Amino acid sequence: MKATDRLQRVRQEVSQAEREAGRNAGSVKLVAVSKTFDAEAIAPVIAAGQRVFGENRVQEAQGKWPALKQQTPDIELHLIGPLQSNKAADAVALFDVIETVDREKIAKALAQEMQKQQRKPKLFVQVNTGLEPQKAGVTPRETVNFVRNCRDTHGLSVAGLMCIPPFDENPGPHFALLEKLALEAGVSELSMGMSADFPTAIAFGATSVRVGSAIFGARG
Repeated sequence: MKATDRLQRVRQEVSQAEREAGRNAGSVKLVAVSKTFDAEAIAPVIAAGQRVFGENRVQEAQGKWPALKQQTPDIELHLIGPLQSNKAADAVALFDVIETVDREKIAKALAQEMQKQQRKPKLFVQVNTGLEPQKAGVTPRETVNFVRNCRDTHGLSVAGLMCIPPFDENPGPHFALLEKLALEAGVSELSMGMSADFPTAIAFGATSVRVGSAIFGARG
């Protein structure tokens, strides 16, 4: 099956999940995760009308997206992988949304770069809902204070929260926790749900879902 056919199928599944959850049609943004796929593989998906994409690594994105964004200026590019502070300048220059703000050093670096470049990508705070040592993200307990600190200390506007639940656990409780934390932190957007569990995430209030393999196929 071609990526464009898979995209169509995922769009239908998102619409169905919205209906089943009693959500408004079109209330969930589909982020097509194009990490490891080259411009040639991405182009047909853009041609099929997809405009929101996610990448894991700043350097990889720099190799393909400037040209693609030039050809299709209304593309919205999300950074969904960990950000190192030495890549903050590049990330602010290229990405429209940075979903992985997870520590003081990153918040500070982004604030400086956004001021310097006069560019304001939308920001999400990543929460490590499963307290997994190998995963980035603030702990659930730290989340509300961290969001407040981003605002008060660094002048950053935080749009929402993002999480990646442990792959071997039921994602529902993790999505419910993120929804609760967003309410407490006073943010309205929730980036949660991937290829295997996005309908569940939509039921728990996701405003965007990050879907890669269900659109682009298995990564080589």
